[in-house]
Parts: sequence; structure tokens; C-alpha cells
Amino acid sequence: MPGIDECLLEAMRLPGALGAAVVDWTSGLALGTVGDAPGGDHETTAAEAAELARLAAEHRAFAPEAGPDEAAQDPPVEDLIISNVDTYHVLRFVATSFDSSVFLHLWLARSDGNLALARIRLGEMAGRLVLG
Repeated sequence: MPGIDECLLEAMRLPGALGAAVVDWTSGLALGTVGDAPGGDHETTAAEAAELARLAAEHRAFAPEAGPDEAAQDPPVEDLIISNVDTYHVLRFVATSFDSSVFLHLWLARSDGNLALARIRLGEMAGRLVLG
């Protein structure tokens, strides 16, 4: 089971990967980073991405419809995808046995990135990530 560093290096092997981070969305701190940071600063990127993640995770507007026998997921979303003119940003929440507030953030060049593959692989990495 990979730790943070191994997970980030695996993310950088994805086509078009420019950088990646593991971020705590409650504090906005990057637990690990690799590659180039959007805007040149990994800590600022982590804090700004954490605001988006916190918004999606704490508000039930994005939660799946839960039946009477189903407990609400925490966080209620699997991932967020943000696209702009030249990059894709994928934020993948990491589910853990404790009250997790961690997500993987990968940014890809639109010109040679594969968004579908990145989303699938980030899901696999999040499932194997060992924290602590």
C-alpha cells in the first residue's frame, strides 16, 4: 500500500500530468506535493483547492439521494473536476476508516492529458493510499 510520496509519483506518470498534491481540506495544508504548481506556489494552490473541496464536502447539495436505510456518505462527493483553457484539475476525496479530510489534487495539461484515465487512476490511488 503506497504512502503519500509513492502516490504522488504514480500520479505524475499519468499522461499530461503537470503536478499533484495530497491536501487536507480542513486546514488547507499540502501534505505532499510534486511537479509544477499552478501559479508557482504549492501552498497557495493547496489552500485554494481546499476551499473548493470543503464547499463540496460540507454542503449536502452535492450528496447522492439517500434512501431511509442508507447512511449519508462523508464526504458526499467522489471527485471534483475543474477545467480551464489549458488545464484540467481533478480533486479526488480519500475515504479512510477515520474522519478523513484528505483529497488528491492532480492537474493535467489539456493538450496531452486524458481526463477519463486520470479520474479512474486517481480513484484507484485513493483506495490504496495509506495515511499516517
